[in-house]
Amino acid sequence: MFWGNEGRVKFVDQLGADETIEHWDRRHRRLGALRSGGDAGYDEFSNEIFYAVRLGRLLDIIGDRTEYAAPLRILDAGCGKGWFAHSMARFGHAVDGIDVSEHAIELCRANATGHSSFHLSQLADWQPPYLYDVVYSIDVLFHIMDDALWEASVLNLAALVRLGGLLLVVDHESDVDRTWSFYQRTRALHRYRSLLEPAGLQVERFVPYGFRGAPTGFLVLQRVF
Repeated sequence: MFWGNEGRVKFVDQLGADETIEHWDRRHRRLGALRSGGDAGYDEFSNEIFYAVRLGRLLDIIGDRTEYAAPLRILDAGCGKGWFAHSMARFGHAVDGIDVSEHAIELCRANATGHSSFHLSQLADWQPPYLYDVVYSIDVLFHIMDDALWEASVLNLAALVRLGGLLLVVDHESDVDRTWSFYQRTRALHRYRSLLEPAGLQVERFVPYGFRGAPTGFLVLQRVF
């Protein structure tokens, strides 16, 4: 069950592609800056901590160095209202953010800082004229219910990573797929490996969030060919 943008309850077993866009645009319109893209079950204070923890893990992976003359080019895939993208831009990086929520992208553009730009796009469709040093997708891919669209999204993000660059995808540390609700399906880590290794990405490590016992974390991959 979810609320459509027209204000009516819809009953579905799982969200399709169009329903997913509708669901997240409505969520971004209804909930605050943190709960809309964080965990709706947490209050604002807990979400503040949750965002800070994830940002810390992200910096642990990509490093704490920045260079004004040669910033890292970063893609935030599924940026929501831009909390992580704005942080990366404040750190001096060149950031693109994409999301399916028109409302979220409007807010991102209104609050943009540094060298950043924001675009309405699905993960599987984004085709910029350049590659990225780092592509990350935080708590997004397990909200894509359709396996074909999930696969297309993962492969497209991988194709946007330069040689030696990093792809960071978030999922559960598990060896089985699991459907949790009508809008959340986690995939086994071996599915990412079997999909991405033939595409030139090598699994480096899994970095857990370490937040309140959740099994969620970053799967870190590097392009090697």
